[in-house]
Amino acid sequence: MELKTVAIENPDQLNLILGQSHFIKTVEDVHEALVNAVPMAKFGLAFCEASDACLVRWSGTDNALIELAKKNARFLSAGHSFIVFMKDIFPVNVLNAIKNVPEVCRIFCATANPVEVIIAESKQGRGIMGVIDGFASRGIEGEADIAARKKLLRTFGYKQ
Repeated sequence: MELKTVAIENPDQLNLILGQSHFIKTVEDVHEALVNAVPMAKFGLAFCEASDACLVRWSGTDNALIELAKKNARFLSAGHSFIVFMKDIFPVNVLNAIKNVPEVCRIFCATANPVEVIIAESKQGRGIMGVIDGFASRGIEGEADIAARKKLLRTFGYKQ
């Protein structure tokens, strides 16, 4: 077995969700979960099929985001993983809807940070071991940082 990292290509620092599921039905069900959670959602979704034809399956509502998802899924080529790129949507708005899709087994990350995916590769195939989401901590927040965090949450409308 060989361990390697695959960097997710995300030139516009879009929000993304990387997860694992277990069935080809994932593509349609995650698509439906996204549009039901956020009407007029702009997203691209790609799913790495790990049996039968082993194709990258895809769907979405925005051609550029679909292409980005397909490209990254192909780079990953990791068993039954899926990736969603979103525009004008925060993961917090759709994450529970995606987690509630019966085929979804786990979410590795939901972020706009740079992401490196830790891949294990054997003779059989590839699997995601985990992710590196963003950067290492630089310190502990102080009073000014707490005030800035609280202001940001209220600016986005998540707190009153």
